[in-house]
Amino acid sequence: MKVDRPPWLKVRISWGKNYRRIKSLLANLRLHSVCQEANCPNRSLCFEQGTATFLILGEICTRGCKFCDVKRGVPEPVDEDEPRRVAEAVGELKLRYVVITSVTRDDLPDGGASIFAQTIKKIKELAPPPQVEVLVPDFAGSFESLKIVLQQKPDVVNHNMETVKRLYRKVRRGASYQRSLNLLVNVKKIDDKIITKSGIMLGLGESWDEIIQLMHDVKETGCELLTIGQYLSPSGNHLPVVRFYHPDEFTRLKMIGEKMGFVHVESAPLVRSSYHAREQLKHVKEKRWNSTMPLLNLP
Repeated sequence: MKVDRPPWLKVRISWGKNYRRIKSLLANLRLHSVCQEANCPNRSLCFEQGTATFLILGEICTRGCKFCDVKRGVPEPVDEDEPRRVAEAVGELKLRYVVITSVTRDDLPDGGASIFAQTIKKIKELAPPPQVEVLVPDFAGSFESLKIVLQQKPDVVNHNMETVKRLYRKVRRGASYQRSLNLLVNVKKIDDKIITKSGIMLGLGESWDEIIQLMHDVKETGCELLTIGQYLSPSGNHLPVVRFYHPDEFTRLKMIGEKMGFVHVESAPLVRSSYHAREQLKHVKEKRWNSTMPLLNLP
């Protein structure tokens, strides 16, 4: 049975000058944005604010999860010049914070890690170097592929858990709940100075207790940042929405998460992985700064 979309999920659409400029630039440089490919509800707002999440390694995913609107099938060969073009776009747009993600490429020996690394490197060569967040796939559990990415020192490594353990096989084709948790743990093993982040979506049939358990499992990896948003079914061929959560429930989950020890939880119906990403990083940096400040001997 179809569940009607509530009024708080209405999105303000703006096709202004910045939106057209970014869309044109991406097209001219033959680049993809997950904002467009995944049909993100915030894409017009983010484009108007001069931000975009770049989608590298093509636009075709080898897995085809039942919640995602990215194309699935047989990918094209790797474009070795893509990292340079992404950096060119970043420079042209004068971005200070860049989010890089990709389709899953199980067809590649390193899962695309080397292209991630080259893209970070090219962006960091810009003056002044922007901050870089990468939203990575699970690299089929490869520790070595993750190391390749982390050697280029991204500021934030994000890997989305997406849903609760019970629903993993149904929602995330080819993925593993424990493998995704292990990736977040392994980031800290490789470089504990890198900030980790994850995201989950609600509305696929999970229980409240399962949500809390998922949040607890993510926190146990040492993860600092968490995003929580409402699942919106892209089409009739995708998983249906079982339930729409009220904004007050998202507020409650934010409070629970920060009480658990997350430095910051971005939780609202329309929140997605890179929503307010730069502001989220500021929360962690401020906490780290405050924790290193010496105590003053006040009179």
